This record gives sequence, structure tokens and C-alpha cells, in this order.
Amino acid sequence: MKTYRLAVALLGLTAVMALVHVQAQAPGGPPAASSAPDHGPPRPPLFFREEWKQGPAGGEHAVSGAALANPNLELTLIAPAGQLMLTGTAGDEGNPIHVWQGLCASPCGLALRNRQSFADLTGLARLRWTTKMSGYHQVRPIVRLADGTWLAADRSDGSARDWLVSEISFADLHWLKLDITRAVTTGTLVEHVDLSRVDQIGFVDLMPGSGHGPGGWSDVGQIEVFAKSVPR
Repeated sequence: MKTYRLAVALLGLTAVMALVHVQAQAPGGPPAASSAPDHGPPRPPLFFREEWKQGPAGGEHAVSGAALANPNLELTLIAPAGQLMLTGTAGDEGNPIHVWQGLCASPCGLALRNRQSFADLTGLARLRWTTKMSGYHQVRPIVRLADGTWLAADRSDGSARDWLVSEISFADLHWLKLDITRAVTTGTLVEHVDLSRVDQIGFVDLMPGSGHGPGGWSDVGQIEVFAKSVPR
């Protein structure tokens, strides 16, 4: 009799478990827990890449619009005193084509403008660049907003040891106004900066160069910006 009762109990338990399984699978049953991970907001695509283009004679020469390898970009030079130079060799990891700041007698930099689109630098927008420094020099991102305001970021970057590929998230930055005629920052940190329509993106070195030889200059090679496009 005890064996009979145990068999009936096990049979009943099996039936209950089967019913619960069917209800979980049925359209009207309780929803199953989602196993899909939450990856957060999507990362924006590549907005532009600039690798620089060496002149026919190679060597070192002043930067101009002819140095742009990307035909969709326009160049703004920010060099109140001295010259930004282009040097390096394509395919040479030890000396890639790059902009060199050593002959600037004051702070200087440059910015790049996409002809067709503003950049939306909100969300997960980021900057990736290849840089190398000498002495205490650093470069920092700059932007020109759609209303014409120039801003310089509070974060600087660059290694004196070797060429360094690094990334900066625009969401992590704070900004000071940039006096474009002198390439110097002014005022206090700007609150509530709207980066949804950015006209130009580039860099500035806030120290003058020391000329050829070690001690004081910045190199900037390939620049990539990942952001959403906003039609002009």
C-alpha cells in the first residue's frame, strides 16, 4: 500500500511540473525572463578620418589644404605665430605622416570641417588619434559650435615615449572658450555646452614650440572622429 501511495504521489508531482512547463511556453502563460544582455546606447559610426597626405617632394613643409587626404574635409589653421608643419612618411610606424608644432612661436593648432554635415558629439561620440610629444607638451581637443563659438577641452593627451593611439570620450570633457586669434583659453568653465551640432573638430597645443631637436613640440598623426551626422 505504501509503495502504491508513493507512486501516485510521484505521478502527481510529474504532472504538476509538466503543466507549469506548458504554461511557461504558451502565449498566454507568464512571460519568460529575457536573456538578452543590455549593451546600452549604440556606438556612433565613423564621422571622418584624416590620415594626412605627404607632398610630392616629401620632407617637411608648411601644412595647407593640400595635406588633407580626405576630400570631404576642410582645414582651419590656428597659428598666430610661426607655422604648423607636415612631415613623415606613409607606412612608417616610427615616423608616420603627421602635423608638427615645433615652429609655432605661440600656442597653435588646427580644426577639420566636414563639408556636408555637422557632428553630433553627444552620447558615445569619441575621438581617436595618434600622437607623440616632446618635453611637457600635450594636445587637447577643440571644437567650433554651429553658432561660431570655439571651445578647448580640459583634457590633454600625448606620450613622450612613443607614438600613442588613444581615445577620448566627448561626454567626459569640460570646456573653456578658445580665443581663436591668439589660440589661448579664456574665462571659466562653460556650463551646459550643446555638442549636438559641432561645425569643426581639431586640436590645440597651448605651449609654443622650441624648434627642431628635443624639448618642446607636439606631433599629431591620424585623427578619427566617431559621431552621428547632422545635415547642414
